[in-house]
Amino acid sequence: MTTAAPQVRVEPRRNWPPSQIVLTLVGTAVSVVFLAPLAWALFTSLKSETEAVEVPPHWLPKEWTGQAWSAVVESGNLTDWLVNSLVVSVCVTAVVLVVSALAGYGFARTEFRGRGALMGVVMTGLMVSPAVLGVPLFTTVQQMGMVDTYWGMILPQCAPAAMVYILYKFFQGVPRELEEAAFIDGAGRWRVFFTIILPLSRPSLAAVGIFTFISSWNNFLWPYMVTNNPDLMTMPNGIATVMNSYGIQWAQLMAGGLMAGLPLIVVFVFFQRQIVAGVAHTGLAGQ
Repeated sequence: MTTAAPQVRVEPRRNWPPSQIVLTLVGTAVSVVFLAPLAWALFTSLKSETEAVEVPPHWLPKEWTGQAWSAVVESGNLTDWLVNSLVVSVCVTAVVLVVSALAGYGFARTEFRGRGALMGVVMTGLMVSPAVLGVPLFTTVQQMGMVDTYWGMILPQCAPAAMVYILYKFFQGVPRELEEAAFIDGAGRWRVFFTIILPLSRPSLAAVGIFTFISSWNNFLWPYMVTNNPDLMTMPNGIATVMNSYGIQWAQLMAGGLMAGLPLIVVFVFFQRQIVAGVAHTGLAGQ
């Protein structure tokens, strides 16, 4: 007696609706626009300096070479610049997280005289360009004797008006019933903050930390103003110094820019979910 082989049901392939096709094409086009400069920088860094300035330009190198990368490594103190950038960015991120979390929670949950005026001052900070504050900040740092020091580069970057607002909006969305239940059980304000509010705000705190780290790492103007010591320069300033010393050599410029941006690419690749989740939890996606 033979048994019939089980029949495998093959579902017909579903065709994409027109809207899905349009969205896919638009997403592909936007991705190409954003990736094209990165690809151009990579290909230019693998050209010789003579080939990099040829007119008309061309995408792919005729002769692949890593001379630009080795020249940047040999002519600059990349290890010190990388360490300095990490020290400054990590310290700025830590201070901003502490200050913005405490300030945002204070504005969202506590009642005190002058709260509206202070919140207005914080909101005013969102409308002032950091370049406008360069001269008064430098004068203050100079009078405090913090020129050519880590503190001179770190402290002026720790005025997180935007980050306070992001966490303020998140804390406003936390149900008050959670805190009231903890108060009934005898918990104080600090215990509620550390045991209830902070665990709930991990996505927002992660997004704030990543945004702050990227902003501090990319900050060129302030470290350039506050230090002339080559041993304290950050990656953007150090790469710019090498370029200025040897003139504009486009292959080396592209290689240096990729070296400076590589850590940020790694951070974004590994923490992109936290960035998206943080923006979604703060309620800023539609603002």
